[in-house]
Amino acid sequence: MQFSQIIGQEETKQMLLNSVQQNHVAHAQLFLGQEGSANLALALAYATYINCENKQAHDSCGTCGSCTKMNKLVHPDFNFVMPVTSTRTVTKDVLSQKFLTEWRQFVLANPYQGLNEWMQFIGAENKQGIISKEESRQLVKLVSLKAFEGDYKIVLIWLPELMHTTAANALLKLLEEPPVKTLFLLVSQSAEKLLATITSRTQIVQVRTYSEEDVIAYLQQTFNTEPAAAYQIAQLAEGSLNAATKLTTEISSDYFVFFQEWMRSCYGYKFAEIVERMSEEFQKLGRENQKNFLLYALNLFRKVMLYGIDTALVTYMPPAEQDFLEKFSKLITPRNAELLTKELNEAHYHIERNANPKMVFVDSSIQIAGFLRN
Repeated sequence: MQFSQIIGQEETKQMLLNSVQQNHVAHAQLFLGQEGSANLALALAYATYINCENKQAHDSCGTCGSCTKMNKLVHPDFNFVMPVTSTRTVTKDVLSQKFLTEWRQFVLANPYQGLNEWMQFIGAENKQGIISKEESRQLVKLVSLKAFEGDYKIVLIWLPELMHTTAANALLKLLEEPPVKTLFLLVSQSAEKLLATITSRTQIVQVRTYSEEDVIAYLQQTFNTEPAAAYQIAQLAEGSLNAATKLTTEISSDYFVFFQEWMRSCYGYKFAEIVERMSEEFQKLGRENQKNFLLYALNLFRKVMLYGIDTALVTYMPPAEQDFLEKFSKLITPRNAELLTKELNEAHYHIERNANPKMVFVDSSIQIAGFLRN
């Protein structure tokens, strides 16, 4: 992984580059960011840069022997610890080392995936992943060896918050008395679940959540997603590239066009249109698309409310949605905003619990019509 492969995060990239160039590499660093953020990707790119044999000003060279191995995650001085569990193929002595082949495939396919995807990938079924107490012995063994090829031996621990207490204490001891030329890169989504003594011994790299513009750029670069679809996905993804990736296969309709028509029909009390045609279209979306559409509607309502307070609060919208938002915001008041939001939340709740989608849609339409008019 190279920094150039990671969208955005320019300030964090520069900070990491400076630490290496100025020889201020902390022996333990905590890459903290929500699921779907660039925390793992940045840790991988950072490790690649550290051991690169021909470092460039803004990135690793990508072609030296070290980079070639790092980009395949097979460098002998780059070690991984991650949550695992027993599976059909690994029934005993369940350690990270036994899942390295799967881990490489998983990360190289998409470094923005989360724990659920990892558990599914290794065939864990309904079991929970954990970094077990047995992993502590393996961890001590890993760092007891000198680096084979690179300047540093690097241990990347993914989701250290899932460590068994024994493993966490073993890590704490290693952080207190770090082996020479050994780096620990902890990639976490929940620092509050880590031992405070571990957190206090790390240099925290705060990885910001992606903006809607970043998510749109990622979708267009990675999947050639159409601009309108990319924008709709970005509103639902909430800064997670993992969620955005999954939504590319779930969204199959233009939510904005449908939402715009729905609101106009509600405001115009066109209930025949809603019952006879629009409810049918809503039902044809399928349950996942129905839920995603309602979440999209909630997000759009939030933007309408923000726009009514201060137009500067809505930083980016496509021209068509901007025009609609300007007009629609005149109908949203502090009095009906809460009622509209509550109604959409309830509709989502009922759809999630397999209620009849046509009935939910028609009922919500009647309620929304009343709120918009009064």
